[in-house]
Amino acid sequence: MSQQGGSPTGHEDDWWGQLYDDSTEDTGPAPAPDTLDDRFASVSGAVGGGAGSGAEAVDEGVAAAGSGVPAQRPGGAEPAEGSFGSGLTGQRANRLQAQAPAPASVLGQASAPERLQPPAPGAVPAPDRLQPPVPSSPPAPDLLDAPPPAPQDRRTATHVDLPTLPPESVDYVGSGPPTYDAEPTALPPADPDDLDDLVADTVLDGARYGACTLRAVSVRGDSARYRGEPRRDSLLTARFGTGEQALILVAMATGARATPGAHRAAAEACHWIGRAVGRSHARLAEDIRAARRGDLKSGLHRLTDRSLGKLRASAAEQGIDPEEYSATLRCLLLPADPECRTRVFFGVGTGGLFRLRDGDWQDIEPRVTDAAGDPVVGFGSLPAETPEGDRLTMDLGITTPPSPYDPAPEPPREPFRFRASVARTGDTLLMCSGGLAEPLRGEPDLCRYLTTRWSGPTPPGLAAFLADTQVRVKGYADDRTAAAVWEA
Repeated sequence: MSQQGGSPTGHEDDWWGQLYDDSTEDTGPAPAPDTLDDRFASVSGAVGGGAGSGAEAVDEGVAAAGSGVPAQRPGGAEPAEGSFGSGLTGQRANRLQAQAPAPASVLGQASAPERLQPPAPGAVPAPDRLQPPVPSSPPAPDLLDAPPPAPQDRRTATHVDLPTLPPESVDYVGSGPPTYDAEPTALPPADPDDLDDLVADTVLDGARYGACTLRAVSVRGDSARYRGEPRRDSLLTARFGTGEQALILVAMATGARATPGAHRAAAEACHWIGRAVGRSHARLAEDIRAARRGDLKSGLHRLTDRSLGKLRASAAEQGIDPEEYSATLRCLLLPADPECRTRVFFGVGTGGLFRLRDGDWQDIEPRVTDAAGDPVVGFGSLPAETPEGDRLTMDLGITTPPSPYDPAPEPPREPFRFRASVARTGDTLLMCSGGLAEPLRGEPDLCRYLTTRWSGPTPPGLAAFLADTQVRVKGYADDRTAAAVWEA
């Protein structure tokens, strides 16, 4: 071969002609399988020839592969021509040598590198080539796939308790599907001059303060959805104050059945009690933290009577029978202070107050004969008037103006219900209107379903809570309003 830019010398090396002469046919594939052992023998023969043992040759190839430089023989001599098929030069053999993996016997790694090598073309890999090295003791079987152990081995089998996932949301529980459709059918009639009187089909709200998470919802009943009647239930959720001094109020009211303005009466009842509690929230929050149960009961009783008295006065203004323009009222007070776990319930009329504790539902609705409820666990109770003459919580500093009506509207005839108790970690407190309280008391399947859904480590989201509270039961088609509190 001539030098670059030079004239031919007339003599070419034999190895160049052997490789590139037109008369030389292509060697094609090697007749023998190209295995790892064949490659190792080829490399050993190519670099053997007085350069040392096969181990030294492989070590040179490994070093060259790590450095990226082809391995050279001592003294800079060309390596001997190898046997990687006819016509391959020593330089190409060096490159293949540098790329070939070292045998396990030289590197001292018995099996791991070999198990990661792909099988030869057309060869079926042995099963153990796809598995990790077998340990000294067999691993425990996968309990999800392995057959059950033999009777004599049951005492040594490992038991795994898989978590029980809550069931998916269902449309109804009980003996059969309800009569009405599951979704709204007809809208209530609208007055173009009084659009503020319209009531949405569903109201959903939620919050998290202190140690509790709140979910609240009010849904129109199946019968009202079918007949195009407005929702008679009303829901109010409000926060008064800021920081740890704040007080959360949840109020729900239900208007009288089969009366035209039932939804307006329920909304007014929530409005009046919300205004009364909001104006006195600082004192109420202080009494809750101090566990002044007697003052709380007297003061909230007075606020409830005034609020429902104003509702009856509003009926007189409209020329409506006060018995028709009335509503039940149920309220829950939650302090935002994380150190205070006292929860206060009060109200007038039917409904439900339940507690889910340790997987069991407890009906803790105060009885009419004992509407005061049980004492607050772990706290004392002050009398209605302290030795210092502190009656501010009872009167709340609000003067009672003379009634403009003669005779003055009477206070509600329903007994006042009150309960104050300390929540425990993991409790779920549920306050609801009669539309949900009645099926909870009458259909055990609904209790079991809600137990499963609400016993998880975290409270449900708003959408999940809505789906849970509107699971239907045949024979119960009234509006449903509910507020649930999960204790962290």
